[in-house]
Amino acid sequence: MRVTRTVTAALAGLVLLAISADPVFAQSQGVEQINGLNTKLLAVAIPIAILVEVILIYAVVKFKGNDDPKPTHENRRLEITWTVATAIVLLFVGFASYQVLAVEEVGNPIDSDERIEPQVSQDLEGAVGPLQSEQNEAVEIEIEAFRYGWRATYEGTDVTTNNEIRVPTDRPVYFHITSTDWLHMLSVPDLGLKQTAFPGEYNTIKTIPTETGEHQFYCTEYCGIGHSQMNGKFVVMDGDDYDEWLANQQSE
Repeated sequence: MRVTRTVTAALAGLVLLAISADPVFAQSQGVEQINGLNTKLLAVAIPIAILVEVILIYAVVKFKGNDDPKPTHENRRLEITWTVATAIVLLFVGFASYQVLAVEEVGNPIDSDERIEPQVSQDLEGAVGPLQSEQNEAVEIEIEAFRYGWRATYEGTDVTTNNEIRVPTDRPVYFHITSTDWLHMLSVPDLGLKQTAFPGEYNTIKTIPTETGEHQFYCTEYCGIGHSQMNGKFVVMDGDDYDEWLANQQSE
């Protein structure tokens, strides 16, 4: 009984810790969606984990002194119950995940007649432009990965930054990512951004930053001896400050 109480208390402590932990403040709409999904899945996973552990502890305590164990008899009702319960859990996880992955700020934007032509410098496939409804506010940035660094080009200008990406808040931002040599992967964990840079084509991802601040971005696809150098600063600026910064860069 002492073991049972100890394990039960430990499980209860883990549950309270998971519930009371403060989530990371959402820096973009994409992160907000991802955090929401994680919370839903955690709410389902914790009761299931507790149930499984309770059954396991019960079985260990009840049958630990059984020197002549017998096989259990068939129980169709029990088998149907856990099969149906598992199916319900999987359907919930699949439906909840699909709702998030279908959002542009989490999944890839899909090309359609409702979009304008993307502003890119190379005639490569894969780039997806903003929606027509976003035409006057969207920002497009071309990200070029190379051994071993990143180059950002801001649409409609000749402004480029190396190992630094600047974006405004509360405006849709489209990143057209490509590579000059082989596979790289752009990752900005604080904003929920992660996408592969393929040579010879574009990969477009979208975000809408909600809070100003500085974050780290880096390559998460091992790409050679200089892989650890492929990191930089991701700066989220107030919209007016971003416009002023971009204008100043053009005048220099």
